[in-house]
Amino acid sequence: MTELTGAPNLTALYAKAVATTPTRRGGELPSTEYVRRGIRVDPDHLAAYDRVCGFGLRDELPITYPHVLSFGMSVKLMTDPGFPFPLVGLVHVANRIEQHRPLLLTEELTQRVRVADARPHPKGVRFDVLTETEVDGAVVWRETSTYLRRGPGSGEPSRREVDAGERTATWRVPGDLGRRYAAVSGDRNPIHLNPLAAKAFGFPRAIAHGMWSKARCLAALRLPESCTVEVDFAKPLLLPSTVDFAARRTEGGRDFALTSRSGKPHLLGTVR
Repeated sequence: MTELTGAPNLTALYAKAVATTPTRRGGELPSTEYVRRGIRVDPDHLAAYDRVCGFGLRDELPITYPHVLSFGMSVKLMTDPGFPFPLVGLVHVANRIEQHRPLLLTEELTQRVRVADARPHPKGVRFDVLTETEVDGAVVWRETSTYLRRGPGSGEPSRREVDAGERTATWRVPGDLGRRYAAVSGDRNPIHLNPLAAKAFGFPRAIAHGMWSKARCLAALRLPESCTVEVDFAKPLLLPSTVDFAARRTEGGRDFALTSRSGKPHLLGTVR
């Protein structure tokens, strides 16, 4: 366990990620765990996040907001010398958040981040970034972010079974969304910001952040105070785009989806 006294410098970490990409040759995931205590939420930053993602302004943190608070520690782990994969080119393919109760703007938080469970995938290797958020020593919020390192793979593909029903809303996603979300999240991966960088990784133009897509969908739902929200990120959401949102109540909670106008899924999710 390594304690951090402040948020990592993401600008420096992204520069490091580019410089060290050729040296990443694969191997075992490190056992490092980063811990940051005494985290206080900046009300102005929270309000900016709420506006970009479509949440109302409240003292309760949106269920996706702790992801932003811990993101710097995640990037630090994935740019450390012992991390086997280059950060540049990793694809965020799934995300699971378990919340026992809403976190409050006024609470002091502790966050822990580590990586685990490298495993084969038909398109390469998957692994998880595991995050816990504590209040007064009790874990209130957990997250599993699953990333894909593209390359030779094996195993069977899988996709979440979701029946979200008929469209309930249509959203226009603007071309500058990647830059706007990057400003509040710190996630300045160039595939979200620059069409030339996006083309270098096989996308016709810049794509939206997966965690923006998840947050925007959850902003349209009324979530229970205690719940688990899981999503798979499917087809990349190109910027700009027009997308359809659908949600349907199920016996255990809700199914929801974000799709292109032709019906191809960008995101498939469940609330339980």
